Amino acid sequence: MKQLVAVLTVLLAIIVIWYAACIPMNIKGVLTEQERAGAEVVPPSAKDRRDMGEIGLALRNSFAVPATWAQDRPRLPAPHQVGIELWETTVQKKITSKRSLVYHGWVTLSATILGFAIGTGLGILLAVGIVHSRVMDLSVMPWAIVSQTIPIIALAPMIIVVLYSIGIQGIIPKAVISAYLSFFPVVVGMVKGLRSPDAMQLDLLRTYNASNGQAFWKLRLPASMPYLFASLKIGIAASLVGAIVGELPTGAVAGLGARLLAGSYYGQTVQIWSALFAAAILAACLVGLLGLIERAVLKRMGMTQ
Repeated sequence: MKQLVAVLTVLLAIIVIWYAACIPMNIKGVLTEQERAGAEVVPPSAKDRRDMGEIGLALRNSFAVPATWAQDRPRLPAPHQVGIELWETTVQKKITSKRSLVYHGWVTLSATILGFAIGTGLGILLAVGIVHSRVMDLSVMPWAIVSQTIPIIALAPMIIVVLYSIGIQGIIPKAVISAYLSFFPVVVGMVKGLRSPDAMQLDLLRTYNASNGQAFWKLRLPASMPYLFASLKIGIAASLVGAIVGELPTGAVAGLGARLLAGSYYGQTVQIWSALFAAAILAACLVGLLGLIERAVLKRMGMTQ
């Protein structure tokens, strides 16, 4: 109960701050519309302009404050505007409609899952090789770290151009970008997990004359499960970001990235924010699903109650 109260308190504080931020962000546009409609607008004094900026403008024209939460194309949409847009584009639209966020979310999700599967498989294989091979540890791990220093927004167009040039289009380029972002946390987490057994446990297996394979399956792999699931939760979120970023350079017409592009082209900030919230909700659901799988697997292995 205390946790629920804490979460709701933080959520309420965020909403209050959000509504307050809408006032200085949108007041200029509202007052411009009011002036065109014939309303009398009081300009801020020089002191107000210097000390408070647009807040001073809002204080001197408080009659216009409610309109900052109801603009058609605000700089910063109010929470209820984003909520209404989410409701209309998820519940009130057919999922086959090109305006449905469910439709666009599924397009992005399909690339996310494929990329996550590729990245997870590659990450686990690399981690096993790094733990069991000194050569791979010294050669592959530094390159894996260096690869993450390249901004994905710069790398994504190059990946797409290269793959398009050899005839690979559709979901694969987005999945490759997703895999690029998701494999690194899996590598790091899995390496840490496979190396988590202490020397005493490893020595005990040696006294039983256990092979490297038996040590891996009986000790290293089970010990790595908590680390693996922690890294998978990071990886699935990164994979979703990769799928969205992969949709941007292609001028995609479907997917959450396409909704962001369309909103940017036409100045539909409410649409942009609703797509961002849809992506956040989708990521939360994926992480939550992995959490349920983690609980079931660890309970099955006797590592949790």
